[in-house]
Amino acid sequence: MLRQFWDSKYARYLEPFAGSSCFFFAVQPDNAILADKNQELIESYEVLREDPLQLFTSVSALPRNKTTYYYERSRDPSKLSRFERAVRFIYLNRNCFNGIYRTNMSGQFNVPFGGGRTGAEISLQEITACAHALKSATLRCWDFGQTLRCAKKDDFVYIDPPYAVSGRRVFREYGTKIFNLDDVERLRCHLMKLNERGAEFLVSYADSSEGREIASDWSSRRIRVARQVAGFSGSRRKAYELLISNTGREQSIDVA
Repeated sequence: MLRQFWDSKYARYLEPFAGSSCFFFAVQPDNAILADKNQELIESYEVLREDPLQLFTSVSALPRNKTTYYYERSRDPSKLSRFERAVRFIYLNRNCFNGIYRTNMSGQFNVPFGGGRTGAEISLQEITACAHALKSATLRCWDFGQTLRCAKKDDFVYIDPPYAVSGRRVFREYGTKIFNLDDVERLRCHLMKLNERGAEFLVSYADSSEGREIASDWSSRRIRVARQVAGFSGSRRKAYELLISNTGREQSIDVA
C-alpha cells in the first residue's frame, strides 16, 4: 500500500517518527534521516548498525520467560551501558504484550509480558539485514519539527506519528511527550512549509477529526487496517486510517 508513494528518484528519505521504521526497511533508500525523540530507540539502531552479531548473541541469550522479562523491565536504563540498553530495549519489545511500546508518566516502560502473544524470535538474518539497511541512514534523537526543518526539494518525508485523537483512545501509546493534540496544528504548519520547499510527504493518521484536519489542505485516501492490540485475535477489529500526501499519487478520501 505505502510503496506506491515511494520513488527511487528522491534525493533523501526522512522519517521524524522512526518507531519500527518498517517503511524505511521496506524501500531501503540510499540516503536517509531517521529521527525520534525516544533516545533508547535511536541508540538501539546505532548499536544494531555497529555490531549486529554481538547484539543478536546477547538478545538471544536471554530466556523468553516471565521472570527474565520482568527483571529486564525493572532495570534502570540510566545505570546500563549503551550496549546493555540496546539489548534490553530489543528484548522487551520482542517479548512484551502485542509488541506495544508504552511508558508511564515517569517515562518507564510498563507493558506486561506477552507470553504466547509475543513477537517471533529474532533471527541473525533479520538483524543483519536491518544493520545493512541502517548504514544509509543518519540517526538523530530529535523532535519531529527539527527533522522536518531539514527537508529540502526532492526529499521524501514519511510521517507516522502516534495518533493523538480527542474523545477516544487510539492505542498507539509511545511515550509521554512524543506527540499530542497540541502538536496537530504544528504538524499542519510544517506540511505547508514542506510543500513550499518542494519536498514530498506522506502522512499516516487515524481517520478522525484530527486526521481530517491535517488532511484538509491535501489529497487523501481512506484505508481499512487491522488493529493488532487486542489480547485475543477474535477481539481484534478493523479500523480506518488516512494516507495524506502532496505527491499526486493518492485518491480522494473514501467515506464509505
